[in-house]
Amino acid sequence: MQIYLPIAEISVNVFVLLGLGGLVGFLSGVFGVGGGFLMTPLLIFIGVPPPVAVATEANQIVASSVSGMLAHWRRMGVDFKMGLVLLSGGIAGSTAGVFLFTYLRQIGQIDLVISLAYVFFLGIIGLLMLLESVRTAVRRRGGQRRKLHHHTFVHGLPFKMRFRRSKLYISALLPLSIGMVVGVLAAIMGVGGGFLMVPAMIYLIGMPTAVVIGTSLFQITFVTAYVTFLQAVNNQTVDIFLALLLMFGGVIGAQLGTRAGAKLKGEELRGMLALIVLAVCGKLLFDLVTTPDDLFSLSFLASGAGR
Repeated sequence: MQIYLPIAEISVNVFVLLGLGGLVGFLSGVFGVGGGFLMTPLLIFIGVPPPVAVATEANQIVASSVSGMLAHWRRMGVDFKMGLVLLSGGIAGSTAGVFLFTYLRQIGQIDLVISLAYVFFLGIIGLLMLLESVRTAVRRRGGQRRKLHHHTFVHGLPFKMRFRRSKLYISALLPLSIGMVVGVLAAIMGVGGGFLMVPAMIYLIGMPTAVVIGTSLFQITFVTAYVTFLQAVNNQTVDIFLALLLMFGGVIGAQLGTRAGAKLKGEELRGMLALIVLAVCGKLLFDLVTTPDDLFSLSFLASGAGR
């Protein structure tokens, strides 16, 4: 059954969108990520314009993240104090990111920037996570143990706070900075930022894996809701019909994913997420190299010519 998307200006199959929403929601529950790193490219692949895919996907992430976060909260898996610090940085970063998005769209470079950003971040994060998960598995088989994190100069930074749920006493500047970076990515790439925030919370901040996923989803929920509002006001690129279909599938998928994730070990989760990230990165890089796209956005030029 086809449905017309007024903002995206294309017709798509309803069941395809519901299936994509369910898949991304499942990943959100399993890995503690918003899933935008996968959904945004998929929407682009089926013909949705990149600016609309980015802005609308941020809205879909809200629903799947709320569903997953509530499931982890019931299991005492959310550090709300840490989440609020991350959220403060996320609000500042996403505000700057939306204005940068608007500027790039005006000069016709947003499509290229979105693709390059995905290839760069997904490639690096995927490789690092895969290597770490392999090393962890090798140590576990060899009977070796390692600390959750090593103390570096960042742990000597000022403005320290005690996070009792995570059993940490560290500078608030570290999670604040991570939140700001994730906020910028949420605005530019249409992602929740979990693929960056989850490893950063584990390896930089040193949070226990048991509370990382729920806390990540807490921050993602509010940052993506804020980004959706700014994108709708500044750029008018949020397609509400597309968002509702993705949200419906995402809520159901997140509940199933949370149950599946509880049965897997930490290094198994990180390894599986790394492989998915690298697969999406490979597809985007292939399209970027083999498709002779113009440097300027055709949609922007068309709209400019009509003025």
